[in-house]
Order: sequence, then structure tokens, then C-alpha cells
Amino acid sequence: MCTFDSDKKPTYIYKLVSYTTPPPDVLPEVLPVSTIDQSSGFVHLSTARQVPNTLKHFFGPDPRVHILRIVYDAVEADIKWEDPKAEVCGPRGGEGMFPHLYNGLRLGKGEVESVRVLENKEGGWAIAIEDVAFKEWFVY
Repeated sequence: MCTFDSDKKPTYIYKLVSYTTPPPDVLPEVLPVSTIDQSSGFVHLSTARQVPNTLKHFFGPDPRVHILRIVYDAVEADIKWEDPKAEVCGPRGGEGMFPHLYNGLRLGKGEVESVRVLENKEGGWAIAIEDVAFKEWFVY
């Protein structure tokens, strides 16, 4: 049986969206699906503890990223905890299993609780996520 990356289930999970495809100010019922999500057949998500490495590995040089916050309880029935390749309970060096949303690639105003733009700072994403205002919003 897969487990969370801590002893308790998350309050929120997060979807990172490239600055090249920002979500509109008013979220539609369904947002456009990323290429990786389309090819995988599910929506790749991260817990708050996993976001720093997701930023580093997939958004390294980007100037900003849009982060969609999703209430975990609202989508829990459609979440599978898997390694990044969708192999249930597979390993991922210290990051644990990732939440993958299997709901027909639906992610929009019904699922997203709020959105923040995170600016890549001098010193990288690790510095950016230390911003006090962001840390208050960005919780496990």
C-alpha cells in the first residue's frame, strides 16, 4: 500500500504551470493540459515537500511559475500515489510517492482553490520559496 510522504495526509497538493502557459485570471471549468500530463493520461501533482525539487528539475531557469493549490480532500478519491513514471509504489530517491490525479485530465475552477505566481529569485527557487508571504500560503 502506498503512503504519503509523511505521517499525515496533505491539506493541499500543487500543480506547477510554466510561465509560457499561464492560467487565465478567471479559471475555466477545465484548464489546458500540459504535454506531459496529456501523454501520461493523468495530472502530475506535488506535495509542498516535493515542490522544491519539481521546481529545480523541471523549471530551473524559468523566470516564474504559476502554482495551483488544490484542496487534497476535494480530489482524494481520484488520487493515486505513485512514482513519477506512474508505477504504483515505485521508488524516487527520498521524495516518496507523488500524487497523480486520475479524473479524465480535469483541472479547473472546481479543483483549484487558489493560484500564486512564484518569481525565480537571484539564488534560485530555494530562495524564492522562502518568501514569507509565499510560505504562509504554501503549506503541507
